[in-house]
Amino acid sequence: MSLLRRFSPQVQLFTKRSFKSLKFPGESLDEITSPSLIHGIHVFHCPDEVGIVAKLSECIASRGGNILNADIFVPEKNSVFYSRSEFVFDPVKWTRMQMDEDFLKLSNMFNAMTSVVRVPSLDPKYKIAVLASKQDHCLVDLLHGWQDGRLPVHITAIISNHDRAPNTHVMRFLERHRIPYHFLHTTKENKREGEILNLVLDTDFLVLARYMQILSGNFLSSYGKDIINIHHGLLPSFKGGNPSKQAFDYGVKLIGATSHFVTEELDTGPIIEQMVERVSHRDNLRSFVQKSEDLEKQCLAKAIKSYCELRVLPYQLNKTVVF
Repeated sequence: MSLLRRFSPQVQLFTKRSFKSLKFPGESLDEITSPSLIHGIHVFHCPDEVGIVAKLSECIASRGGNILNADIFVPEKNSVFYSRSEFVFDPVKWTRMQMDEDFLKLSNMFNAMTSVVRVPSLDPKYKIAVLASKQDHCLVDLLHGWQDGRLPVHITAIISNHDRAPNTHVMRFLERHRIPYHFLHTTKENKREGEILNLVLDTDFLVLARYMQILSGNFLSSYGKDIINIHHGLLPSFKGGNPSKQAFDYGVKLIGATSHFVTEELDTGPIIEQMVERVSHRDNLRSFVQKSEDLEKQCLAKAIKSYCELRVLPYQLNKTVVF
């Protein structure tokens, strides 16, 4: 994600590091690195004007921080500015509280719509709840991603409209890691949304891991935070139930998965991530579904990771900027 692109290895080495960080013969690694430096991320979205990058750089450098990379996007016909910066700093010289104050001043200076700073090693992990139905593939992949440390989240609960037996792989995993499982039987008349809401009020965002229920507009407004969903297919194609069979019957040659934010209108929320894979006449329905499920797992995990790393920003009415 660095702005640096396709330089020769030697040039890339000098452009990505300061001269102080270069290792010369006879130096030990301890002599050239500072264990006291930690990593921070800042995202910014404001009306575009001259001098924003300079002020962002000054804000970080004035406290002894060093920018590792920065991504910037200014739409051609829309006078708005988007940026995402990664930097290192000494928390003794630049405290977490002071950092928030400094970036708040910057936000006020440029009338920012979004200004978020995150220090992964100091800030709490995002708290999420996962909603799932009968299909396990996305849920299992998220649980293992969390266990392996690939997903920087804290899972507070699994909520499902499907009752799983105690001896299943999922239930044994949840019991071993003390993650609560809430089975809430739903009907057309009662989606149990009030109970779900009570279980997720303390979360930072929700993940729908093939949750086959439509959340109402009242639930979305009451929850008031982001909800990430996964859908088989390149939206807006093959909406609704059993999309894999829809696509198989249609004879598509390219399948995909889309991870998007949930809105009141079904499967039309801003897209975070999409992935594709080729299929052919040699695929039967079983192999077709397997390929689809693999894409769904990868796509959802990447969307969650991008969201937690502050790579996703709103753009226009129904789009996203993903750095």
